[in-house]
Amino acid sequence: MTSPRRDPPLILVVEDYDDAREMYVEYLTFTGFRVESATNGLEAIEMTQRLKPDLVLMDLALPKLDGWEATRRLKSDPATARIPVIALTGHALAGHAERAREAGCDSFITKPCVPDELVAEISRVLGISSPSAHQAPAGASDHATSPRRGRR
Repeated sequence: MTSPRRDPPLILVVEDYDDAREMYVEYLTFTGFRVESATNGLEAIEMTQRLKPDLVLMDLALPKLDGWEATRRLKSDPATARIPVIALTGHALAGHAERAREAGCDSFITKPCVPDELVAEISRVLGISSPSAHQAPAGASDHATSPRRGRR
């Protein structure tokens, strides 16, 4: 008996800057992840509660509700507290990484970042070697899955 095929990890990309969000969505999809996207902190909370992604990639400077507070709310909700959050920020100031950890972020990446390093950090946080490593062996299921594109 074979185990059922598992979908690649679902990543929620939270970024208000259209070009950056599109780049992250396209690259992560190309790499093999399933990807959804949000443009502000309130959307991030709603989508995380609804979709239960495997990981949230959270810009910290967001409209409506910043990434700091969105992360705090996600980590204080038992339904989403265990979902890892990687903070993304354009500020490499000394206190930002520590502040992100205090808000509940599991990791911290400074923008702009090299796409391969982003994938490596996502894989490290998820404890996988690659998005495809999350799947059962080929042929374990009759139904192939395809990556979903994020909303724009």
